[in-house]
Amino acid sequence: MIALITGGSGCGKSVYAEQLGARLMGTARCYIATMRVCDAEAENRVRRHRAQRAGAGYATIECPLDLASARVAPGSVVLLEDVPNILANEMFEPGGDAGRIRPALESWMETCAHLLIVTNDVFSDGVRYDALTMEYMRRLAELNAWIAARADSVTELVFSLPVAIKGALPCA
Repeated sequence: MIALITGGSGCGKSVYAEQLGARLMGTARCYIATMRVCDAEAENRVRRHRAQRAGAGYATIECPLDLASARVAPGSVVLLEDVPNILANEMFEPGGDAGRIRPALESWMETCAHLLIVTNDVFSDGVRYDALTMEYMRRLAELNAWIAARADSVTELVFSLPVAIKGALPCA
Protein backbone atom coordinates (compact mmCIF):
# COMPACT_ATOMS: atom_id res chain seq x y z
CA MET A 1 0.00 0.00 0.00
CA ILE A 2 1.12 3.51 -0.81
CA ALA A 3 -0.57 6.12 1.39
CA LEU A 4 -0.21 9.88 1.15
CA ILE A 5 -1.15 11.72 4.34
CA THR A 6 -1.65 15.47 4.16
CA GLY A 7 -3.01 18.37 6.15
CA GLY A 8 -2.07 21.64 7.73
CA SER A 9 0.60 22.20 10.35
CA GLY A 10 -0.12 20.57 13.70
CA CYS A 11 -3.22 18.69 12.51
CA GLY A 12 -2.10 15.23 13.65
CA LYS A 13 -0.86 13.75 10.39
CA SER A 14 2.41 12.50 11.91
CA VAL A 15 0.65 10.74 14.78
CA TYR A 16 -1.84 9.21 12.33
CA ALA A 17 0.95 8.00 10.01
CA GLU A 18 3.03 6.60 12.88
CA GLN A 19 0.06 4.71 14.36
CA LEU A 20 -0.90 3.37 10.93
CA GLY A 21 2.64 2.22 10.24
CA ALA A 22 2.85 0.47 13.61
CA ARG A 23 -0.18 -1.67 12.65
CA LEU A 24 1.06 -2.72 9.22
CA MET A 25 3.01 -5.90 8.56
CA GLY A 26 6.42 -5.82 6.89
CA THR A 27 9.95 -7.12 7.30
CA ALA A 28 10.87 -4.00 9.28
CA ARG A 29 9.58 -0.51 10.16
CA CYS A 30 11.66 2.38 8.95
CA TYR A 31 11.09 6.07 9.71
CA ILE A 32 12.85 8.36 7.23
CA ALA A 33 13.37 11.70 9.00
CA THR A 34 14.08 14.55 6.57
CA MET A 35 14.06 17.59 8.85
CA ARG A 36 17.28 19.53 9.13
CA VAL A 37 17.44 20.40 12.83
CA CYS A 38 18.55 24.02 13.02
CA ASP A 39 16.78 25.59 16.01
CA ALA A 40 15.02 24.88 19.31
CA GLU A 41 11.61 24.54 17.65
CA ALA A 42 12.94 21.84 15.31
CA GLU A 43 14.62 20.08 18.23
CA ASN A 44 11.31 20.05 20.14
CA ARG A 45 9.45 18.67 17.11
CA VAL A 46 12.02 15.89 16.67
CA ARG A 47 11.83 15.04 20.38
CA ARG A 48 8.01 14.92 20.22
CA HIS A 49 8.03 12.69 17.12
CA ARG A 50 10.56 10.30 18.70
CA ALA A 51 8.38 10.02 21.82
CA GLN A 52 5.26 9.41 19.69
CA ARG A 53 6.79 6.43 17.93
CA ALA A 54 8.70 5.02 20.92
CA GLY A 55 8.03 1.31 21.25
CA ALA A 56 6.48 1.01 17.78
CA GLY A 57 9.54 -0.74 16.33
CA TYR A 58 10.69 1.99 13.95
CA ALA A 59 14.34 2.23 12.97
CA THR A 60 15.00 5.92 12.32
CA ILE A 61 17.15 7.01 9.39
CA GLU A 62 18.09 10.69 9.38
CA CYS A 63 18.05 11.67 5.73
CA PRO A 64 17.84 15.42 5.05
CA LEU A 65 19.25 14.95 1.52
CA ASP A 66 19.32 12.19 -1.10
CA LEU A 67 16.52 9.78 -0.17
CA ALA A 68 18.17 7.03 -2.22
CA SER A 69 21.00 6.96 0.33
CA ALA A 70 18.53 5.64 2.95
CA ARG A 71 18.87 1.88 2.61
CA VAL A 72 15.48 0.30 3.16
CA ALA A 73 15.04 -3.48 3.23
CA PRO A 74 12.60 -4.85 0.64
CA GLY A 75 9.20 -5.60 2.17
CA SER A 76 9.54 -2.93 4.86
CA VAL A 77 6.98 -0.51 6.18
CA VAL A 78 8.48 2.91 5.41
CA LEU A 79 7.21 6.21 6.79
CA LEU A 80 8.65 9.28 5.05
CA GLU A 81 8.39 12.41 7.23
CA ASP A 82 8.06 14.63 5.17
CA VAL A 83 7.86 15.78 1.53
CA PRO A 84 8.09 19.57 2.17
CA ASN A 85 11.30 19.13 4.19
CA ILE A 86 13.07 16.91 1.67
CA LEU A 87 12.08 19.18 -1.21
CA ALA A 88 13.27 22.32 0.62
CA ASN A 89 16.53 20.62 1.55
CA GLU A 90 17.13 19.41 -2.00
CA MET A 91 16.28 22.81 -3.47
CA PHE A 92 18.13 25.07 -1.03
CA GLU A 93 20.92 23.09 0.68
CA PRO A 94 24.44 22.83 -0.77
CA GLY A 95 24.69 19.54 -2.66
CA GLY A 96 20.93 19.31 -3.06
CA ASP A 97 19.20 18.08 -6.20
CA ALA A 98 15.40 18.00 -6.23
CA GLY A 99 15.52 15.78 -9.31
CA ARG A 100 16.53 12.77 -7.25
CA ILE A 101 13.37 12.70 -5.07
CA ARG A 102 11.05 10.99 -7.56
CA PRO A 103 13.46 8.17 -8.52
CA ALA A 104 14.02 7.35 -4.84
CA LEU A 105 10.27 7.31 -4.17
CA GLU A 106 9.65 5.16 -7.27
CA SER A 107 12.18 2.64 -5.99
CA TRP A 108 10.51 2.48 -2.58
CA MET A 109 7.07 2.25 -4.20
CA GLU A 110 8.22 -0.93 -5.93
CA THR A 111 10.06 -2.56 -3.03
CA CYS A 112 8.30 -1.57 0.22
CA ALA A 113 5.43 -3.57 1.63
CA HIS A 114 3.86 -0.26 2.68
CA LEU A 115 5.00 3.29 1.99
CA LEU A 116 3.45 6.06 4.09
CA ILE A 117 4.30 9.55 2.88
CA VAL A 118 3.54 12.64 4.97
CA THR A 119 3.18 16.02 3.28
CA ASN A 120 1.74 19.42 4.15
CA ASP A 121 -0.96 21.64 2.77
CA VAL A 122 0.90 24.92 2.35
CA PHE A 123 -1.34 26.35 -0.34
CA SER A 124 -4.37 27.60 1.60
CA ASP A 125 -3.24 30.93 2.98
CA GLY A 126 -3.83 32.94 -0.21
CA VAL A 127 -0.61 34.87 0.20
CA ARG A 128 1.54 35.76 -2.81
CA TYR A 129 5.16 35.08 -1.88
CA ASP A 130 8.45 36.01 -3.50
CA ALA A 131 9.43 34.19 -6.72
CA LEU A 132 11.69 31.60 -5.05
CA THR A 133 9.05 30.64 -2.47
CA MET A 134 6.42 30.44 -5.22
CA GLU A 135 8.73 28.13 -7.20
CA TYR A 136 9.14 25.92 -4.12
CA MET A 137 5.36 25.80 -3.64
CA ARG A 138 4.80 25.01 -7.33
CA ARG A 139 7.28 22.14 -7.17
CA LEU A 140 5.74 20.87 -3.93
CA ALA A 141 2.29 20.92 -5.55
CA GLU A 142 3.65 18.95 -8.53
CA LEU A 143 5.37 16.43 -6.27
CA ASN A 144 2.27 16.00 -4.10
CA ALA A 145 0.11 15.46 -7.21
CA TRP A 146 2.62 12.96 -8.61
CA ILE A 147 2.59 10.97 -5.34
CA ALA A 148 -1.21 11.18 -5.03
CA ALA A 149 -1.63 9.77 -8.54
CA ARG A 150 0.41 6.70 -7.54
CA ALA A 151 -1.01 6.30 -4.03
CA ASP A 152 -3.62 3.72 -3.12
CA SER A 153 -5.01 6.15 -0.59
CA VAL A 154 -4.78 9.87 0.09
CA THR A 155 -5.94 11.01 3.52
CA GLU A 156 -6.26 14.56 4.74
CA LEU A 157 -6.21 15.24 8.47
CA VAL A 158 -8.64 18.01 9.35
CA PHE A 159 -8.62 19.01 13.02
CA SER A 160 -6.95 15.61 13.69
CA LEU A 161 -9.78 13.75 11.93
CA PRO A 162 -8.87 11.61 8.89
CA VAL A 163 -10.84 12.35 5.74
CA ALA A 164 -10.50 10.02 2.73
CA ILE A 165 -9.61 11.92 -0.43
CA LYS A 166 -8.71 8.86 -2.52
CA GLY A 167 -9.20 5.15 -1.85
CA ALA A 168 -10.21 3.53 1.38
CA LEU A 169 -9.43 5.29 4.61
CA PRO A 170 -6.49 3.47 6.25
CA CYS A 171 -7.47 3.93 9.90
CA ALA A 172 -4.67 4.24 12.41
